[in-house]
Amino acid sequence: MTKLTKSLKLSLVAAGLFSATASAASLAIVNATLHTSTEQGVLEGASVVIEDGKIVAINPASINADTTIDAKGQIVTAGFIGTMNQLGLVEVGAVDGSRDGGDDKAGIDFDPSLAFNPRSSLIPYARKGGITQDVIVPSGGDSIFAGLASVVDLSGSFESVNKKQVALVVHLGEKSKGSRAMSMKTLIDKLEGEKSAKKDDKKEPSTEQKVLAAVLAGDMPVIASVQRASDIYELVKLKETYGLNLVIHGGDDAVVVADTLAKANVPVIISSMANLPGSFDSLHANLANAGKLEKAGVKVIIGVAGDSSHNVYQLRFDAGNAVSYGMSQQGALSAVTSNIADVFGLNSGTIAKGKRANLVMWSDDPFDFKAHVSKMWINGEEVSTEARQDKLRDRYTTDSAMPRAYTK
Repeated sequence: MTKLTKSLKLSLVAAGLFSATASAASLAIVNATLHTSTEQGVLEGASVVIEDGKIVAINPASINADTTIDAKGQIVTAGFIGTMNQLGLVEVGAVDGSRDGGDDKAGIDFDPSLAFNPRSSLIPYARKGGITQDVIVPSGGDSIFAGLASVVDLSGSFESVNKKQVALVVHLGEKSKGSRAMSMKTLIDKLEGEKSAKKDDKKEPSTEQKVLAAVLAGDMPVIASVQRASDIYELVKLKETYGLNLVIHGGDDAVVVADTLAKANVPVIISSMANLPGSFDSLHANLANAGKLEKAGVKVIIGVAGDSSHNVYQLRFDAGNAVSYGMSQQGALSAVTSNIADVFGLNSGTIAKGKRANLVMWSDDPFDFKAHVSKMWINGEEVSTEARQDKLRDRYTTDSAMPRAYTK
């Protein structure tokens, strides 16, 4: 054996041992108040054990972990999950070159996750709000079909896209030019065309055909951005006709047809801050709507309205607002964790054995303004919540012999 070969062999052995050691590393969080978002509810003085990026035990009889963290009674929740934004797809809204969420030619097969930037400066800021995962969606183009949603984590890793093409996003409802009826007809024609199309086993189907096939099979949710009650009612009828896995986004008028939505098992992604009509389609916008939908039996997801790419940080405050206007505390927590995981088929959103170890430790009630993130883990790895805002604060407040803001 040559010296080079022997050296290489020893290096590989060492690397293998290091890899095995790294993969076996475990973490235990003890003396925590676990808000599990499961049937177990809230567990006081509890412990959770993490290994290889997953939760392997809750309240085990004995703990033998490489690292143990004493939560000292602090609240631990599943990481919050943002939805319906272009986080990582836009940096500065006013700068064209930093926007990759939409395109005039976007359609059914448009997948903006190809442009996702895990090193966006907006991501650490979102982490400060307890966000560990996010459902990114296309902003679309000329077509009613905006494109495909994907799920990403906020670890900052270049392997952050967890699940591609989790839903088809469709923009319906009011039009500044033309009729909403034409938009609905376009959707129906696409579904009917795919349903009646003759399949050629010798020809590879296009991405669009694959998406439509998954939609008709109920395997891929259809997120319909719509507000007016009559449009929502028509979409529920389409769900029954074509077997759609339908999700309503917006839904300021959803309370009008809440019983219909609950019976049809249609989730609603809603802003808990919508309080005034933004158009004739949203005359029933009200701060109490999230709570009313929950009481009607609708699966509610709370999203941040407006520029949520930059403001998804405020998700926890919006959830707290929903609680103050009638939603249950557990309902609000589920609306930013487990409900999203259920709708998009994610192995996260709850604190349970086998789930992805996306966890957040809070200094106080996460829906309270005075609370902050004490620690955060994504895929079992602790991540920082330091954001650009923190660095700017330090830069402009640090005493130095140099001119103000020019600290090294």
